[in-house]
Amino acid sequence: MDSKNSTKPKHIGVIGVGSFGAVIANILAAKNPVMVYARKQEVVDEINTSHTAQGKTLSENVIASTDPEELCRSCDVLFFMIPSAGFQEVVRTFSPFLFPYHLIIHGTKGLCLNLKPGENIETVKKIKRSQILTMSEVILEETVAVRVGCLAGPNLSKELAQGQPAATVIASKYNEVILEGQSLLRSEKFQVYGNSDIIGVEISGVLKNIIAIASGALAGLGLGENAKGLLISRGMVEMIHLGNALGGSIKSVMGLAGIGDLVTTCNSIHSRNYTVGYRLAKGDSLDTILADMDEVAEGINTVRIIKAFLETADLRAPITENLYRVLFEDLEIEAALHFLMKYPFNVDVDFV
Repeated sequence: MDSKNSTKPKHIGVIGVGSFGAVIANILAAKNPVMVYARKQEVVDEINTSHTAQGKTLSENVIASTDPEELCRSCDVLFFMIPSAGFQEVVRTFSPFLFPYHLIIHGTKGLCLNLKPGENIETVKKIKRSQILTMSEVILEETVAVRVGCLAGPNLSKELAQGQPAATVIASKYNEVILEGQSLLRSEKFQVYGNSDIIGVEISGVLKNIIAIASGALAGLGLGENAKGLLISRGMVEMIHLGNALGGSIKSVMGLAGIGDLVTTCNSIHSRNYTVGYRLAKGDSLDTILADMDEVAEGINTVRIIKAFLETADLRAPITENLYRVLFEDLEIEAALHFLMKYPFNVDVDFV
């Protein structure tokens, strides 16, 4: 994409150089110059001098900056790859420099809350849908950007970094965003699908993290593939009902960003959410697990938010409810599993 007043090609912007951000920067850099944003000057210096970011190798086509204004001036297309806990703050930092011509795609599987000053998820017990923001809703609320998209799917950073075959979904209400995302990211080893149901895709990516924690717990207890098959299928049903209540479509849950990501994450020792469940089942406390982790396991915060949402929704979500009790109310995992095995699921499929 050419600049409006120069023939020099524009950079593609990537905000955040965690494991997923670094991988996406490298995929983008195969076709275009890339400028990444990091808050710490030492990280920027490391990228610009040695083409590494905290040990992760970056393409020589990638440069870095700590200046949001420079990124917004140099890039018409921006990929926000920030954990959900800091997402709103970073978007607000960029907001003064964003214009309607900017095209924004995020890759964050989490939720934000729109609460009153002084309130937080630990103090608020009931939450309505209007108080829950997906990441695209955060961008639309905090900036003048209009063309917003989401990158989602079974995209384990470690495999992508190794160049293993994978696929992703770009979701947006705007076909232009989907086509641009496909053009920038697609390669022989990375397929990019489109989906117009951005809320459904975002919600699917969020909810599957809950089931992934439970799957890790099953593995930690030493239970077999039958139990995992039961969990994944019941988890998918739970995702469909919750996704529907949160404004997404069944189609998105049944697609790559839903069941595709669910199966991948529920079977991967590289998944942070799976690891949390596995270690809980082995007897580690949640505080100990979180203290050891370099990057956030988004599912923990999601369990809290969805539990609070269930208090206002006429809906039961037994896996989420029991996982909440395991994480925050000291329910033994074996007791939660026993409850789920006895739960009166009378119908196998009740959503078609």
